[in-house]
Amino acid sequence: MSIATKRGDGGQTGLAGGIRVSKSDLRVESYGSVDELNSFLGFARSICQNNEIAAWTEEIQRTLFRVGSALATPPESKKKPPVVSTEDVDKLTDLVHKIEATEGILSDWSLPGGHTESAAYEVARTVCRRAERNVVRFIESGGVVQPEVIAYLNRLSDVIWLFGRLIEFNAGVDSRLRVEEKAGPKWSRAW
Repeated sequence: MSIATKRGDGGQTGLAGGIRVSKSDLRVESYGSVDELNSFLGFARSICQNNEIAAWTEEIQRTLFRVGSALATPPESKKKPPVVSTEDVDKLTDLVHKIEATEGILSDWSLPGGHTESAAYEVARTVCRRAERNVVRFIESGGVVQPEVIAYLNRLSDVIWLFGRLIEFNAGVDSRLRVEEKAGPKWSRAW
């Protein structure tokens, strides 16, 4: 069996359960952007020298496969979607609190590009925000999505931002956007 089935040559793709839709469908855009996020996180992990952050990233990537599959499974499918749970969101929230507790970590706007590894995580963060916007757009168009999916992506963008700050902190890189006398409110960073 070949990966080149030719079934998508006409601009349609199959959802979980065999339902065919246009490749421009907002559901496809949603899970496609989650797939893109997973790839960018994979790149960031591949260059990350911090074993703890790399391990956290790998765990997140595995969860993102479940998030993408949940998005790719429409309610009318015979297949049940995998569950994205409040526990998944809580794990990310706990990680946010753990990293925020690092004494001296940046708590203001950051300027991407001060460190190669953190810059890779910044790209992943912006893709995460786009994935979140795509899911919201899908929901607003009438699509049905587990509410934890949005919460997970929202929290994940914070975690990814913090990964970049932790990498820079450990490397002694100052990525503050604003000078000290014009510093803004704490934690105004992940947009």
